[in-house]
Amino acid sequence: MKKFITGTIIGLLLSSSQVLAQTLTLSPNLIGFNSPEGENLLLTSRSREDFFPLSMQFVTQNNQAYCGVASSIMVLNSLGINAPEIPQYSPYRVFTQDNFFSNEKTKAVIAPEVVARQGITLNELGGLIASYGVKVEVHHASDTSLEQFRKQAAENLKQKGNFVIVNYLRREIGQEKGGHISPLAAYNEQTDRFLIMDVSRYKYPPVWVKTADLWKAMNTVDSVAKKTRGFVFVSKI
Repeated sequence: MKKFITGTIIGLLLSSSQVLAQTLTLSPNLIGFNSPEGENLLLTSRSREDFFPLSMQFVTQNNQAYCGVASSIMVLNSLGINAPEIPQYSPYRVFTQDNFFSNEKTKAVIAPEVVARQGITLNELGGLIASYGVKVEVHHASDTSLEQFRKQAAENLKQKGNFVIVNYLRREIGQEKGGHISPLAAYNEQTDRFLIMDVSRYKYPPVWVKTADLWKAMNTVDSVAKKTRGFVFVSKI
């Protein structure tokens, strides 16, 4: 039954009308979530508390620079944070990529037109999410280690009510091409792989990546920030 339920969710995630029928070919070091092996990695994971809430909020980024915004609203909606009201959903509230910047505190971190042009840095990601009154911990890869990241992220994924978003350089894990941001949904202890819920669903499916490869991709310098990429933890205060 569990395998059937998980398989059904995988189908729903990857057959959305928002997703192109054909995504780019994965390199051999990555395991697509939409594969029997990828499904089994989730079934055998003991660190997957974030998978189901994130899958309920999984979105495709609105443009090629909005990966950080898409990741942020997935996490804020999963936490049940009170969202700005928008006419088309009133009286219900939900975070969307269109209303994310309706908060003046958010705009003070970085303007939406700037994000649409160049994306965001790790620190800007943390500041944007924190503007909605949640607890955010920003970790640059240069300030931590592979072992610390593995331990902290895996432990986070065992717990409800907190989330991990990673900022990494795609080409270091065998993808095209520059910096990217997406949430982590699970960790498989047997294979030492994390599941990235890639918000550029028109380009790649969610993938299982080796921890060492993901760490290497985070431990790269962002040319805008002049600092290494890394990861953030997000939870309610």
